[in-house]
Amino acid sequence: MEGEKKSSAISNVGAWAMNVISSVGIIMANKQLMSVNGYAFSFATTLTGFHFAVTALVGLVSNATGYSASKHVPLWELVWFSLVANTSITGMNLSLMLNSVGFYQISKLSMIPVVCLMEWMLHNKQYSREVKMSVVVVVIGVGVCTVTDVKVNAKGFLCACIAVLCTSLQQISIGSLQKKYSIGSFELLSKTAPIQALSLLLFGPFIDYYLVGKFIGNYKLSSGAVVFLLLSCTLAVFCNVSQYLCIGRFSAVSFQVLGHMKTVCVLTLGWLLFDSELAFKNIMGMIIAVVGMIIYSWAVEVEKQSNNKIAHHTKNSLTEDETAPLKEGIEHILKDVELGCSK
Repeated sequence: MEGEKKSSAISNVGAWAMNVISSVGIIMANKQLMSVNGYAFSFATTLTGFHFAVTALVGLVSNATGYSASKHVPLWELVWFSLVANTSITGMNLSLMLNSVGFYQISKLSMIPVVCLMEWMLHNKQYSREVKMSVVVVVIGVGVCTVTDVKVNAKGFLCACIAVLCTSLQQISIGSLQKKYSIGSFELLSKTAPIQALSLLLFGPFIDYYLVGKFIGNYKLSSGAVVFLLLSCTLAVFCNVSQYLCIGRFSAVSFQVLGHMKTVCVLTLGWLLFDSELAFKNIMGMIIAVVGMIIYSWAVEVEKQSNNKIAHHTKNSLTEDETAPLKEGIEHILKDVELGCSK
């Protein structure tokens, strides 16, 4: 039993580590690929389509070689999920274009309370006071170190709202679909990735043209751009797989908290590798955020142990309905003994 728990803990840490490393790595690779000082490949939506195309190819090879099994999930659920996920991606890109970076960060911070609210509404999930307090600390910390100028307009606000709602719903749906159809994280990803890739590659170039005013067909590929494009797609496979793994093992709220840890890592690496400015406010915010994440981990563990105790107590104690037949049986035997006709 202890061996199983230890193995599970190692798997959990591995999933977290894979997500953090791949996510931070892909941000650094995309920074070089998409920045003006790099290779100026500014087609974010189409790039995401490439990411899912490579992920779909890996899933296809995995199924063909028998490495992973394919379970049935209704097509309409896969299409609905892909539509929500792609709307999330498009909404985030539009929000970043139409709003200031400060408001974009605020909209990302709002995902934790939105996920909590949606899980409460959809799955009647309850959160302890400690978990709520730790989430507030994390949000405050990340807000202090990332939010600067805050400018917003009606279109940008609408795009941000759609992006936040769809991203939250997508992350909740990953866990619920895995439980509903008893399907593994990689199996689910291999089913949704082809649909997302096809739709993003079809409509992505037009969305990117609206966002940046350039058409991808006019972009001149260099050998360096190809290298970073392949690196970005490779890291995206690990990022997508680990995202599904983390949400399947934990929850959408935990994944959001992990996401803010990645924000802290990106800020730190930006300062170390790209000479980004890191003021006292940023450092203080990162410290607060890390403290909040430590408190969150402790609060989740306390909540889990409390739930396990309740479940164990319920399992080992008979209810009144369960004890009633037992009492009747004992009384019946006692009466038979008194009458001298015990069987």
